[in-house]
Amino acid sequence: MAVFTFFGGALRRLDPTPRRLGVAAVLAAALGALSLGSRLFAGSSQLEKLGPMPELSGAVQWLNSPPLNREALKGKVVLVDFWTYDCVNCQRSLPYVNSWSKRYADQGLVVIGVHTPEYDYENDIGNVREQVARLGIQYPVAVDNRYAIWNAFGNQFWPAHYFVDAQGQVRAVHFGEGAYDTQEQVIRQLLAERRGLAP
Repeated sequence: MAVFTFFGGALRRLDPTPRRLGVAAVLAAALGALSLGSRLFAGSSQLEKLGPMPELSGAVQWLNSPPLNREALKGKVVLVDFWTYDCVNCQRSLPYVNSWSKRYADQGLVVIGVHTPEYDYENDIGNVREQVARLGIQYPVAVDNRYAIWNAFGNQFWPAHYFVDAQGQVRAVHFGEGAYDTQEQVIRQLLAERRGLAP
């Protein structure tokens, strides 16, 4: 799956294969996107369809939920948050993700945390379970120790937020910290679209 990010108010494609762009180029592009994320809605609130959400299969365990898949999420707006508990950037973004999960759950938002470890000790499911409790995470968490979901999404960064509409289409992606107001606008827009789709 191609990875898309925000550049100058428009979505642009990033090749997720570091061999083609080089790691430095991918990182530079992502960092540039972070500084421009607040301009996503400059001139337009239209979000492109970037392709169907990949399946969420391959997790070694799910916390706070039975395993979820595209069929179970049909008709819901989904935020897939790639994180790992010892990542400082993830720790700073998690309060926002937690807040959105609580604030918009009754309107049809489902937040799914995909815990993909960066270090060996983050593979320990007991450690992950302990951190999920300590951080007050009540939404579903897929423990992605084998990078199955990470690879299905073609992801490269922690944290990474993939916003999926009620029809199962990825509509926006945000890498790293920041632009929380803009990300919340994406959630609101997708929920408004969902209400318009409701019979």
